[in-house]
Amino acid sequence: MDTPRRARMHAVAAALVFVVALPATAAGTHATVANPTPKETLMSHRATGPFDVKIIPQKADNPQAEGAGIGRMALDKRFHGDLDAASQGEMIAFRTAEPTSAGYVAMERVTGSLHGRKGSFVLQHHCTMARGVATQGIEVVPDSGTGELVGLSGSMTIVIAEGGAHSYVFDYTLD
Repeated sequence: MDTPRRARMHAVAAALVFVVALPATAAGTHATVANPTPKETLMSHRATGPFDVKIIPQKADNPQAEGAGIGRMALDKRFHGDLDAASQGEMIAFRTAEPTSAGYVAMERVTGSLHGRKGSFVLQHHCTMARGVATQGIEVVPDSGTGELVGLSGSMTIVIAEGGAHSYVFDYTLD
């Protein structure tokens, strides 16, 4: 890979630190979901903990992708705490000429246990940063839960502390 291309990919990865650096919300541990179905009330749960992540730059696999200046990275994560799991996935990202603006999308399969329930599920990311203002959307893909996590839905927030430590806040319901 040529040096300018490698530098762009590292710049994209560095920009992602800013994209996902949002504070966690201050909602309680358990709450009743708004607008429950008449026959049932689902309980919302919160899982929290730290995680480790490796972001591994990947070579563009076609001329169009390479020409677009869009970075592609493999994800390798290890979640700790209420979510004891590993995940693998792929991220596609772009950083603009404005250093505080960027965006990424990603998909990752998470396998392990959530509050003791074993199984897997897929997270879909769609995050942007516009001149330093980050918007984060990380959601469970509907019907992607397996094992004891069938019926899982919810959203995750990634928090990056000063110094780079990563943690998650995962608000979810489980049928």
